[in-house]
Amino acid sequence: MQGVQGRVAIVTGGSSGIGVGVARTFVRAGVKVVLADILDGPGELLAAELGASCRYVHADLRSDKDLASLVSSTVAAFGGIDFLINSACTYADEGDKATREEWLNAYNVNVFGHVVLLQLARPYLAQSGNASVVNFTTEAAHAGLAGRWVYPSSKAAIEQLTKSQALDLASDRIRVNSVLPGWIRKPVHDTAPDAVKQEYARWADRLHMLGRLGTLDEVADMVLFLCSSHASFTTGSCMCVDGGHSALGPQGRDKVLPTALRKAGAEGSKT
Repeated sequence: MQGVQGRVAIVTGGSSGIGVGVARTFVRAGVKVVLADILDGPGELLAAELGASCRYVHADLRSDKDLASLVSSTVAAFGGIDFLINSACTYADEGDKATREEWLNAYNVNVFGHVVLLQLARPYLAQSGNASVVNFTTEAAHAGLAGRWVYPSSKAAIEQLTKSQALDLASDRIRVNSVLPGWIRKPVHDTAPDAVKQEYARWADRLHMLGRLGTLDEVADMVLFLCSSHASFTTGSCMCVDGGHSALGPQGRDKVLPTALRKAGAEGSKT
């Protein structure tokens, strides 16, 4: 894609899940990547695998000191910052039993840490000329979920935040968008027991119009697009990579024809 070769990206949550897919896709596209995470072992292994265009930095989103060090380390290693990919997340959620401490921890990771990181990176992003910030949301932000209060509400906050950030950072030519993935196949699926794989396949078929799990590459390609010059007029948007999940109604893929039901009911009342 145009406009990404030689650019510099920070990817939070870069040691696992979607962050891994983003890092690999970006390096293949010629982007220099700094992986930020607290999972040091996997992060260091991935950085070694991806070579000289990739670095790993230990960074806890709950620590402003770590975030300042992340920004300074990135600039020292690669000379600037063009893209900020905020994929780190905690899914911990005790619903109505979650304590204040658990709420604060989740928001510190999912929301507040990324806000501070953007504040620190903004001066460098403003110098880019093609700066892009990509946040991550979920269909869970748009629906009531039994037993889950913390995670969905944090993602709803991210969707609103994306719009406000896009508006306020436009003067610095920094674009801010979000990506909404569906259920995505991750490395853990390769080693999961067959019963778990079958359960994931069942839910993927039920929840997605396309009837399957998404792939890391499919999500990463959308993130790369949002960072490219092809998306130079796209900001404040939420891009779905969810196999039609967010557009699927409660009846799923089942064909329900109210007119036929009413006709059958009327004919039955005549007998």
